[in-house]
Amino acid sequence: MFLDFHESINENVSFGCDYKIPVKGKGSIPEEIGYVDKLYQLFLYNNSLSGSIPSKIFNLSSLTHLEVENNSLSGTIPSNTGYSLPSLQYLHLNDNNFVGNIPNNIFNSSNLIVFQLYDNAFSGTLPSIAFGNLGFVEFFLIYDNNLTIDDSHQFFTSLTNCRYLKYLDLSGNHIPNLPKSIGNISSEYIRAESCGIGGYIPLEVGNMSKLLFFDLYDNNINGPIPRSVKGLQKLQHLSLSKNGLQGSFIEEFCEMKSLGELYLNNNKLSGVLPTCLGNMISLIRIHVGSNSLNSRVPSSLWSLRDILEINFSSNSLIGNLPPEIGNLRAIILLDLSRNQISSNIPTTINSLLTLQKLSLADNKLNGSIPKSFGQMVSLISLDLSQNMLTGVIPKSLESLLYLENINFSYNRLQGEIPDGGHFKNFTAQSFMHNEALCGDPRLQVPTCGKQVKKWSMEKKLIFKCILPIVVSVILVVACIILLKHNKRKKNETTLERGLSTLGAPRRISYYELVQATNGFNESNFLGRGGFGSVYQGKLPDGEMIAVKVIDLQSEAKSKSFDAECNAMRNLRHRNLVKIISSCSNLDFKSLVMEFMSNGSVDKWLYSNNYCLNFLQRLNIMIDVASAVEYLHHGSSIPVVHCDLKPSNVLLDENMVAHVSDFGIAKLMDEGQSKTHTQTLATVGYLAPEYGSKGIVSVKGDVYSYGIMLMEIFTRRKPTDDMFVAELSLKTWISGSLPNSIMEVMDSNLVQITGDQIDDILTHMSYIFSLALNCCEESPDARINMADVIATLIKIKTLVVGANTV
Repeated sequence: MFLDFHESINENVSFGCDYKIPVKGKGSIPEEIGYVDKLYQLFLYNNSLSGSIPSKIFNLSSLTHLEVENNSLSGTIPSNTGYSLPSLQYLHLNDNNFVGNIPNNIFNSSNLIVFQLYDNAFSGTLPSIAFGNLGFVEFFLIYDNNLTIDDSHQFFTSLTNCRYLKYLDLSGNHIPNLPKSIGNISSEYIRAESCGIGGYIPLEVGNMSKLLFFDLYDNNINGPIPRSVKGLQKLQHLSLSKNGLQGSFIEEFCEMKSLGELYLNNNKLSGVLPTCLGNMISLIRIHVGSNSLNSRVPSSLWSLRDILEINFSSNSLIGNLPPEIGNLRAIILLDLSRNQISSNIPTTINSLLTLQKLSLADNKLNGSIPKSFGQMVSLISLDLSQNMLTGVIPKSLESLLYLENINFSYNRLQGEIPDGGHFKNFTAQSFMHNEALCGDPRLQVPTCGKQVKKWSMEKKLIFKCILPIVVSVILVVACIILLKHNKRKKNETTLERGLSTLGAPRRISYYELVQATNGFNESNFLGRGGFGSVYQGKLPDGEMIAVKVIDLQSEAKSKSFDAECNAMRNLRHRNLVKIISSCSNLDFKSLVMEFMSNGSVDKWLYSNNYCLNFLQRLNIMIDVASAVEYLHHGSSIPVVHCDLKPSNVLLDENMVAHVSDFGIAKLMDEGQSKTHTQTLATVGYLAPEYGSKGIVSVKGDVYSYGIMLMEIFTRRKPTDDMFVAELSLKTWISGSLPNSIMEVMDSNLVQITGDQIDDILTHMSYIFSLALNCCEESPDARINMADVIATLIKIKTLVVGANTV
């Protein structure tokens, strides 16, 4: 697909040019490109090209970029004859079908910065000694080929000359061992998975002081873990899983202050887990499953309040589960299966509100299953099989909206199997080999006939004496369940994806962001805010992202980047926009966030192409209130957003609201005490004490929330031209109560509501009264966010109940 290609050559032959193939290009690369002797950049990536690269292209002395990745190209790279690319800086041959050797003369391109040959079928021996010529290379990515490094010492020695090397990925090739010379490499990222590496890990690895990511998964490495790893003080990710490592879990890990992810599973480690685990406050994931550890789980582990994943499965750990397990406020995966843990399951486990996967299978647990499991609203998978648990299966589990997998088999449970909620989807395999369970015959258990008859005999007493009390209790419990239900909307991603990204210190380079956003192309532009521009992007794995690029021309805008990073570092809530990564250097700063496909609430509110109905607006404000309540009371240090408004609330594909833009957020380091600031938020949403004196407190966010609540249901900004002199959005709403609400409501909302307008007006009266309570002049007089959520939940319950009658 090369329209007017020859004409383009004739026009450009006399001067330097770039060439980009049209999107969805097919066929082969024309030989004629090789004759454009002043071609600087050749971009043919992400097409359907096949065949080989014309050999003359490898003789274009002016060529700086040769990027042909993500095609179906094949053949070999020309060998020594006819290869001359002295100016080449970017060589992208990845994700094709190239075969054969990598010729030595390719390394004569001494200006190379990016060298990407991964996901091909290159074979033969890698010319080890040639790498010393690549003095400027930053990315050396040859993973998933079939290359062999015969002399690993010579190979790693030559890489020490690459003083700018940042990313080295050799995975899926053949490396005999790790020599001492690896300690002299200056790379930040080293990955060598499934390379057949044998021998020991040399002590010299501790010399790689710049290393951030080190992955040796699935090799044949044996011997102990060297204690010199404590020298890797910047290391964030260490994976030594699926090797033959022996010895103990060394205490030196506790001295690695930046370590966030530690994977040691599937080795031959033995001995005890050190008590210093509690000192690893930066740790968010630790996987030490499938080893031979035989100690108690150290009590200090339960103090890691921000840890996301713990996997100690398939060891010989002993002891019990202490009440302190409830301290793991951010945990999403806890796997202690196939150990020797005994005693009861503590009821404090109900504090793990973020937990998605819990496996305590194949231990020696006894006692009953706590009813408090029903409060663990995020549970997706629960495995308690092969223990000695007794009693009944709590009916409270029926309320778990996201529960997909359970396994209670091989215990001593009795009584009726619940049949509500997701229990209707579970099979007999989840309940087999218990003593006296009964229920639906499809679960291969007896029916519960006797219990039903006995209950029938007692119905009269219940109706006469206890019914009023029971009804009251049910109403209270229903309100609590609805409150917690709406604070935790279902994640749009699968469990695996959530586990891989939530809060993780994922590294995405500037180069990857350039590729993801098509060079920050105008077609990817989403909008411009007070501190920079936002672009839509797509990572190689298909994940959609939003990239917020900070304007560095302003010192204030640059500082907002640091403020936002600081505020979001430890925040995790389903109604906050997730920060996936950040990218920062002297000339560029950006935040990489999850992409919200439905844009901002501001767009939906004021565009003629969109319209939110009453329930959608109510759900959005419940979501925002849940996020703000978490910021104020759910994080270790209270966070004040300082700039709540519709344009800073984004909607995902399920119309779930996510609060964003923490550029001027404040951390209340001294509890709820107030602090002063010179940074002011958006006019119209500021609390009086913030606007006049710069005083920040959580009550300031409550005020902004109240203004936003009015705006959502009136479709009037607080800065609307109609608000002059003494008339403001607040006084306008206040004057409409209780008899003129129709005059201030959004006219679109009135049209949508139609015949139900009388019912909605009653609800609107409560909503506007709540908003005014949020906007009291005195901070102490304002309502708190927990009461805001409870009030809105009650209103929603009434609305939904009326619609189902």
